[in-house]
Amino acid sequence: MVTERVAPRLAPLEPPYSPEIGAQLSKMMPPGIPPIALFRTFVRNLPMAEAMGAWGSYELSRRLSLSMRDREIVIDRTCARCGCEYEWGVHVAFFAQRVELDHRQIASLTTGSSDDACWIDERDRLLIQAVDSLHDQADISDELWEAMAGVFSDSNLLDLLLLCGWYHAISFVARSTRLPLEPGSPTFASVANRL
Repeated sequence: MVTERVAPRLAPLEPPYSPEIGAQLSKMMPPGIPPIALFRTFVRNLPMAEAMGAWGSYELSRRLSLSMRDREIVIDRTCARCGCEYEWGVHVAFFAQRVELDHRQIASLTTGSSDDACWIDERDRLLIQAVDSLHDQADISDELWEAMAGVFSDSNLLDLLLLCGWYHAISFVARSTRLPLEPGSPTFASVANRL
């Protein structure tokens, strides 16, 4: 799973930003953190970036019914399955350690499966299976749904489905626009063979 490095099709905006663009970018990032390339690309269509703000903020907030660890497993697996090294790298760099994903689990989320020995928690395995099923079939079988319903609340299940879909959309944008990796982000190759 190697991503070829090419020039972006839509170059992320660079400073200085107009007041409107600067204000939107500041809403999209934690205080004091420079805006990532994805967000600097989104603001090329300011009304779209503004509209996405509320949903994106929800997906990464404590209002999401899934735990931060659940969220990151879903995001990392979704981005890896979509071949989106850019967004996968952003999330691994910023969140993997915070949610206690170890090197073997990161490698498994990237190229392995829910059957890998590093997954001892049924909840984690079900999240991976759900993402794989949604990615491969755009559906979840009755058997998998029943297993998930025994572990996750209705709110969890809805959040999982939409989180996976949201990061498919993010992956489509990042890959199709050929976003360059963020400085210091891990790569798929950097976690290969860690299982």
